[in-house]
Amino acid sequence: MRFDDQVAVITGAGGGLGRRYALLLASRGARIVVNDTGGSVTGNGSNIEAARVTATEIRERGGEAVADTNSVTSPEGAEAIIDTALSTWGRVDILINNAGIVGDAPFEDMTADRLEPLLGVHLKGAFYVTRPAWKVMREQRYGRVLNTCSAAGILGAERMSNYGAAKTGLVGFTRVLAAEGAEHGIKVNAIAPIAYTRMLTHSLDGAGPQDDPAARAVLDDLAGRYLQRLDPAQVAPVAAFLTHRDCPVSGEIYTAGAGQVARFFIGRTRGFYDPDLSIEDVRDHLDEIRDEAGYTVPGGPADEMAELFATITNS
Repeated sequence: MRFDDQVAVITGAGGGLGRRYALLLASRGARIVVNDTGGSVTGNGSNIEAARVTATEIRERGGEAVADTNSVTSPEGAEAIIDTALSTWGRVDILINNAGIVGDAPFEDMTADRLEPLLGVHLKGAFYVTRPAWKVMREQRYGRVLNTCSAAGILGAERMSNYGAAKTGLVGFTRVLAAEGAEHGIKVNAIAPIAYTRMLTHSLDGAGPQDDPAARAVLDDLAGRYLQRLDPAQVAPVAAFLTHRDCPVSGEIYTAGAGQVARFFIGRTRGFYDPDLSIEDVRDHLDEIRDEAGYTVPGGPADEMAELFATITNS
């Protein structure tokens, strides 16, 4: 599966998952805008060499790439990222919103200073970069967008209310853009990676009792035996497929790690219906409401409304 003559913009591509995405797409013929500010895993500082190193590595392997160090956190910086692609190659076919930072803390310590930076990079960043790319994709009637979500939000993880909220906001963003892009040849999906990156390392370093050597030893052993198998390179094929011309799906969420790929989906149970529904009815029929037998997977709000009206009509 090739990407010849296509241009891919990848944010956060100076290392980790983004670097692996960039290397794989470039090896299959894509021209890459390697975007990265080179900041720390918590968003501090910058290092313009991060993007340059990946871009140089791609060129040394015979591919085409340019480095970009603009920040995704402002509309102006985001537009400049897309302008890098347009000024260099005149088009944008693929956008992978991969840039991210972490800042774990218990919810009682989750101040605005901890929340805003993560919303700025993950959620607003994806929004800001996608906007100018979307305009180009609409005009050329083709595009692929891949957003990065996380099981930390979809399933819930302690100490990550800021990260989980930002990442799961991208699920809604993905679903809406998939609906809007359908008639313009644009497909939008999300990936929830499981990979041993510096972000995961940082979260693990802050997990567990910090003053309990035995607990730390267990976590360190876990990292040694299992987490080393979570090579970011094993996630890259999934990202590549979801941004390929032949990808048939849009608006979906895939989880990938260690060579396994699976789909997360939003299901709806058959539920319970009574036109005179009372509080007590909800209590008494909670097991039926929660029963997953016969669930459906609505493609959008219209599908769910159709199911509701079908229940009303048939009862």
